[in-house]
Amino acid sequence: MKLHPAGATKRRVIEGLRRIARATPDAITIVAGELFAEDAAYISAHPVNQMHGLAEIAHRYLVPLKHAMPDLERRDDIVMSGHWQDGDWVSATGYYYGTLQHELFGFRPNNAWVYLRYGEFYKLIDGRIVDAYAILDWVDFFRQLGINPLRRALGVEGLCPPPMAQDGLQLYDCDPNEGEASLKLVEAMIFEGMWAFDGVNHETMRFHDFWVEDMMWYGPGGIGTTRGVENFYRYHEGPFNEAWPDFKGGNHVARFGDGPYTCSTGWPSIKATHSGGNFLGLAPSNQAITMRVMDWWRRNDDRLAENWIFIDLPELFDQLGRDLFAEARALQPAVFA
Repeated sequence: MKLHPAGATKRRVIEGLRRIARATPDAITIVAGELFAEDAAYISAHPVNQMHGLAEIAHRYLVPLKHAMPDLERRDDIVMSGHWQDGDWVSATGYYYGTLQHELFGFRPNNAWVYLRYGEFYKLIDGRIVDAYAILDWVDFFRQLGINPLRRALGVEGLCPPPMAQDGLQLYDCDPNEGEASLKLVEAMIFEGMWAFDGVNHETMRFHDFWVEDMMWYGPGGIGTTRGVENFYRYHEGPFNEAWPDFKGGNHVARFGDGPYTCSTGWPSIKATHSGGNFLGLAPSNQAITMRVMDWWRRNDDRLAENWIFIDLPELFDQLGRDLFAEARALQPAVFA
């Protein structure tokens, strides 16, 4: 069994990312250089997308976040590591907190507290980040500014809690057998359960074989959070399957387990055709699309209990001919109350 990065590596990566969040805009490139390779590649959510090299990562992504929120801080809810194919990885999800004091990607400041949910995957070589992927929940950020370019979410929107077990920060060495058990359960749920859907009866996905009855599914802004297997199907999986009847996922850049947690990301992970029902207010277009997706799951014994998921919705809607950032900026009030 291939051993994944040790606890010391996880701690060093997360401490480095927290230092970047605390650094001043002028110092970010230097601080980030302690962790990132000079020629690192980084793909963030739309509209930032692909970046090459430390200078571009700082200029187009890290510095704008810090400039907009000078008191920026990073709060990790899950941190884990693993080995996938040819690389060692560290992944994390949580929130950036701050006061929006300056413009951020065209949005005027409200001088109030905002929270920006993130999912991140980092590939390491010789202890340095050489490749990175991140999704920020921009649709939930729009909501906090009083803006909604989509129809109302079916699930509950707002802050997503950390793991119920309060053990999400896997910062020390974990039993590799536990991580392997977590990964195998998720792989069975995806490839033996979800992939077995007959297009009509959701019981063919065998949700009850893989999830606890009162499972929690923490979806992105625009979709929201659901509780329980039946509500998961009613408020997310059912409408999703209806909108994208031919969807296939699992095309992962990284997928691994660490203790009771499993994570995965794909760029893209899902390929589908928008040939079915309405999706977040958008009528079927018969357009072929791809989706950037990130997931974190928590295993409780032999069932999955919680799932934190990200979809790069602005990038998806861009493929469908809608610019959510432009629509949201047009809806922002001229003056905040």
